[in-house]
Amino acid sequence: MTSHGPRDLARHQGVAALADRELLALVLGHGLRGTPVLALADRILDEVGGLAGLSRAGPGAMEAIEGVGEATALRVLGAMELGRRSIQRAAAPRPRLGSPAEVAAHFAPRVAGLLVEQMWLVALDGQNRLRGERVVARGGHHALSITAREILAAALAEGASGFLLVHNHPSGCATPSGADVAMTERVARAAQVVGVPLLDHLVVTASGAYCSLLEEGYLSLRDDGV
Repeated sequence: MTSHGPRDLARHQGVAALADRELLALVLGHGLRGTPVLALADRILDEVGGLAGLSRAGPGAMEAIEGVGEATALRVLGAMELGRRSIQRAAAPRPRLGSPAEVAAHFAPRVAGLLVEQMWLVALDGQNRLRGERVVARGGHHALSITAREILAAALAEGASGFLLVHNHPSGCATPSGADVAMTERVARAAQVVGVPLLDHLVVTASGAYCSLLEEGYLSLRDDGV
């Protein structure tokens, strides 16, 4: 007997062919004892006011629905957030970060007010346009702790042609420390091996002051193997 459930429909017709209730059922994955997954999807949509209401629902509202626990609520809300981000990022032009000044201007608003250090990996495409970015380390009371392997894994996961490192100094002084320089050298050497170069490492502050380790001569883009 042929199945006409959400998974079967998605497999043979594509997810775009599914109705709202079927898409939600696909995210839910399974129903409850005595409640098929499509019936559970209908219950959720009825309770929150359809897809528009689902986009505004918080975890508390979701968990108040009979048969929806914390894990299910977070899974559905996570799917909604993915959709929201994909729309925002597709609509927004990707900034070009071709100079240290452009990178610093992009990140200064994000580090304003931070009391601890954060390190960002900034993945770029071949035209130095932003491909992706993520926080790869957060500091404690002292310094950031991260390995070259962890940084390169993040760069590869973002599909970077090249990447930048950016971290803030809450003290307001943009001068790189000895540890900053040593870490940059380790990452640059490892990045050359895998063919995804480290293009620069910037130390930025909330005031907009910054230091480019490339401009200061701590980082060379020369490939010694050529």
